[in-house]
Amino acid sequence: MPTLEERARFVTDFARRLHLAGVSAARLEGAVQSTAKSIGVECEIWSSPTGILLSLGEGGDAGASQQTRVLRLEPAEPNLSDLIALDEIAEQVIAGRLDVVEASTRLRALDRPADSKQRTWTVVAFGLAAAAVAGLLRTSWTDIGVAGALGLIIGAIAVASRTRPHLAAASEAIAAIVATVLAAGFAHFIAPLSVQTVVIASLIVLMPGLSLTTAVTELASGQLVTGTARFAGAMVVLFKLTFGSVAGAQIVSALDWVPQTAQVLALPAVIEVIATIAAAFSFAILFRASRRDVPLVMVSAVMGYVITRFASGWFAPSQGVNFAGAVFFSSLVMAALANLYGRVARRPGTLVRLPSIMLLVPGSVGFRGLASLMERDYTLGMETGVAVLSALVALMAGLLFGSVLVPPRRYL
Repeated sequence: MPTLEERARFVTDFARRLHLAGVSAARLEGAVQSTAKSIGVECEIWSSPTGILLSLGEGGDAGASQQTRVLRLEPAEPNLSDLIALDEIAEQVIAGRLDVVEASTRLRALDRPADSKQRTWTVVAFGLAAAAVAGLLRTSWTDIGVAGALGLIIGAIAVASRTRPHLAAASEAIAAIVATVLAAGFAHFIAPLSVQTVVIASLIVLMPGLSLTTAVTELASGQLVTGTARFAGAMVVLFKLTFGSVAGAQIVSALDWVPQTAQVLALPAVIEVIATIAAAFSFAILFRASRRDVPLVMVSAVMGYVITRFASGWFAPSQGVNFAGAVFFSSLVMAALANLYGRVARRPGTLVRLPSIMLLVPGSVGFRGLASLMERDYTLGMETGVAVLSALVALMAGLLFGSVLVPPRRYL
């Protein structure tokens, strides 16, 4: 039996890497506690978007002294390839096929800095996601092209900010200023453009829709401190994006640019199909899915969107009630399928659950609402805020009820 120190070191590193893989608080705490229990470690854990607190002791010995570990961490983005590796290591440790010393060595092997190829693919994913969202809105060919080009620029800013802490704090506001000014400049000097649509599409990856959804789900799961902190962080990102957009509009006004507004064209329906597939592929890149899991991630994202589109005809809004029934149904079905996949394939259900809700999260709608409030259009701002709240509640309820129908495998 390894010493308590060796087992505690493994549990601590395992918790840290789950956080870096973007696992939510409730799932992280459950996975860490179940893994610690399997190797005879009594573990009390508290996690937040910016840190983890661990109390570790010998299992079955109530009078034993405990070790306390405090980890200060930065908020992390989903990393599906690392999550798969962590799940495989934990599975082998729980089954007794891998001792904690060797497991700790394999955890350290996951440390690898982002290379130039990965950074390039990330920038490409930003541009692809932006063009895809513009295509889903079916505005015009010009809007799609400009949104894709701006997405590449925003992606370059986001990648550059990861190694520059001072730039990272203001990166969302800078990105919104750049997107707004360049879109307005294109519409003034070159060709008419749906400026607001293009700006939203180009910033779509930075929109904190997933963070808002995770925060509300954590609050509903009893993770009150963590959910509140994550919700506050997501709102701050929305504030930065809104400020940047408004500041960009002021710069455009100071330069006396008058953007030409494009007429909305009815693009062929096949554009929506292509855009959905392109968006799904961009999610696979942004979530760092391994090559073998790219098809699964893409199919999950497309299924979530398609189910929502079909269900929208079944859940027509009733008089005086604003409830996103289609979003609820889609998230419920996909959450149940994700947990079923996890149980059958013995792999994390996150591979299915996370991509499936990405085209449903209300980040861009929240941005529109805040922008309307900043422009003193309070009626539209409040109506948009209610729509955001409705979507968040529907998503949260669907994810929770899906887990009731099919319980998850080891939390992940």
